[in-house]
Amino acid sequence: MDKDETATPPITAAFSHTLAERKTRRRLRKVWYRTQKEHWLGWLKHYNGPGHYGRMKWNRSAEFVYNHVVNPVMVLWLGEASGVVKSKVLEAKRTALTAAPTMMAQAAAIRKVIPWDAIESRLSGRFHRLAASPRQKKATL
Repeated sequence: MDKDETATPPITAAFSHTLAERKTRRRLRKVWYRTQKEHWLGWLKHYNGPGHYGRMKWNRSAEFVYNHVVNPVMVLWLGEASGVVKSKVLEAKRTALTAAPTMMAQAAAIRKVIPWDAIESRLSGRFHRLAASPRQKKATL
């Protein structure tokens, strides 16, 4: 997946469009982000504190955060953008679209197909490849 596609990869974009057509995602107000990448980064930026929801505990692991995201598009995006195998991402999309029409049920359906360890292994592998390659490391700075 090229650099530009990670902001809104194709399977996630199609999933988001389908949900919007089905009106299972509330659009009561305009969202503050343009892409799911921007959504994740903005959301995580304030996770190490009370954030928008007035969190009482914020010293949480990445696994905890992943397993508590309610937005199914965010969950699918992380799987696709991190490099989970395309067939698994498509399976997760199909599973979510057959789940109950709530964001929580759809996000849970995606996590059953793409559990945290799949995300973690993809992200860990990507980190190690970047750290091992001075050329790529320099290009990302």
